[in-house]
Amino acid sequence: MRIATRVATFALIVLATGALLAQQAGPAPGESLSQSYRGSQSRNVEYQKIAPFKVMDNLYYVGPGSVSVWLIPTTEGLILIDAAQEPFVDYVIDNIRKVGFDPKNIKYILLTHGHLDHFGGAAKIQKLSGARVGLSAADWDLMARPAASGRAPRPGDEPPARDLVLKEGDTVKLGDTSLKVSITPGHTPGSVNYAFTAYDNKKPYKAFVFGGPGPRNGVEGGSEFLASVQRLEKDFADVEVAVHVHSYLNSYPYPNNSGILERRDLLAKRKAGDPNPFVDNATWRVWLKQAHEGAVKYIADEKAKAEKPKTN
Repeated sequence: MRIATRVATFALIVLATGALLAQQAGPAPGESLSQSYRGSQSRNVEYQKIAPFKVMDNLYYVGPGSVSVWLIPTTEGLILIDAAQEPFVDYVIDNIRKVGFDPKNIKYILLTHGHLDHFGGAAKIQKLSGARVGLSAADWDLMARPAASGRAPRPGDEPPARDLVLKEGDTVKLGDTSLKVSITPGHTPGSVNYAFTAYDNKKPYKAFVFGGPGPRNGVEGGSEFLASVQRLEKDFADVEVAVHVHSYLNSYPYPNNSGILERRDLLAKRKAGDPNPFVDNATWRVWLKQAHEGAVKYIADEKAKAEKPKTN
């Protein structure tokens, strides 16, 4: 009995300590709130467990602070965009319940790209719900390679079994909601974007998930990313709701201190008749310009590295 009591007491102390540390933690000097989740507090598990929140009529944020997980309710079930990773998968599932939905009603888990922080929970959530999991062929291949996808050979890191292969121009339809698929390499070989209509007080807006918002893999990846950004500038400059895959981007930070958590806090203060702070085409256009300029610089830097003579 005494041992059981001591174990229970210790567990309560651990929980209380974790909660206290989360309350005491915050952005480092010079760091924005959203930035802290990918910066000074990136390893603080309790700090990462932010409360879920409603963004628009048919768009909810249910992920941890560092990496987005988006929930789109439809008339015939739920669509999940990305799935986080351990130790946050049960937390994501619980967040879906907290905003009033049953995770067993998820019909699609649509992944943006094949990095662990985005796909890590997909297999577990698929097992719970029976959902289809969608991703491009190139990134299904990427997920199968541990070193490339960022996963270690340990329980909880397993990718889902290859399922729905998404192609350029596909449409994923569920009930009253359709998501148009486009593929823009550069961050990964087959990063996937999803364009759909989001509603704010029943008013429609053009929403867009950019699945790979930063160059990787040297000159080749940088060149692919630049071409992808140029495509966005041409075909998606009119996006009104940028549905970001991270609360903050370390490569090309969102302009005007407009990370997801800053917008969340503005949304909480919104009064009747005020615009929704997530509806912001102007900032999206500024970010596209920054990403274009950043890609050009990235390519130049990578070329300079490649040309630098090696020393013995």
